[in-house]
Amino acid sequence: MMKPVSTDLADGILTITLDRPDQGNAIDMALAEALLEAARAAASDPAVRCVVLTGAGRMFCVGGDVGGFAAAGDEAPAFIKALADKLHEAVLVLAGMEKPLVTLVHGPAAGAGFSLAAAGDIVLASEAAHFTAAYTAIGLTPDGGLTWLLPRLVGMRAAQELILTNRRLTAAEAVQLGAVTRVVPADELAVEGRRLAAQLADGPTRAFGTVRRLLAEGQGATLADQLDSEAAAISAAAGGAEGREGVAAFLARRAPAFRPA
Repeated sequence: MMKPVSTDLADGILTITLDRPDQGNAIDMALAEALLEAARAAASDPAVRCVVLTGAGRMFCVGGDVGGFAAAGDEAPAFIKALADKLHEAVLVLAGMEKPLVTLVHGPAAGAGFSLAAAGDIVLASEAAHFTAAYTAIGLTPDGGLTWLLPRLVGMRAAQELILTNRRLTAAEAVQLGAVTRVVPADELAVEGRRLAAQLADGPTRAFGTVRRLLAEGQGATLADQLDSEAAAISAAAGGAEGREGVAAFLARRAPAFRPA
């Protein structure tokens, strides 16, 4: 039986692929558990310097497996809580790891699929992609961190409309609002995603991890506290191997070599 999430590690880039194409990569417990396993492996493996998240088949991810919700019957509340908790473990690992996350969205992203797509540090979408909150259309509420992430990306007013009305965003509209980094022609998405991931994998991974943390913490910090955090972070970076190499390379007018020898 094929795993619902596949992984491939090459040249420091770990590609995580949601792999239930016949079900639109709908998230069931098996997929959530496999995603968590892949995320933990990515976070803990020093050979991984950048993570790419994408989906197999025509869809990026249609969200939760609604058929499974219905099949749970009277146990649906407990079933969905357990599923959301497992997905959220994976989201927290991906958000907290010291490696940049690139999401490649080649097709529709709905519900928790929207949450996962938008979670990338850099989000590339093909012209065939579109994004829908979808939850309230079936009487449910968001998960996957959408109510935390979307207002920070697009603003509260836009997030309210998108979640309450389920308005579908085209890839171009998602860029305009700030949910997506940029649109790439469909036939160029994989190549451009690989180029970007390779650039990040060659970069200062530890510094990238600190940048991810500072940006996340800065959303709720005072200016004074954030300035203190930045001062501590840049001081630590200057004393590390990446900082020393970067400064030396700058002064020598050469490209820095951040990857370990």
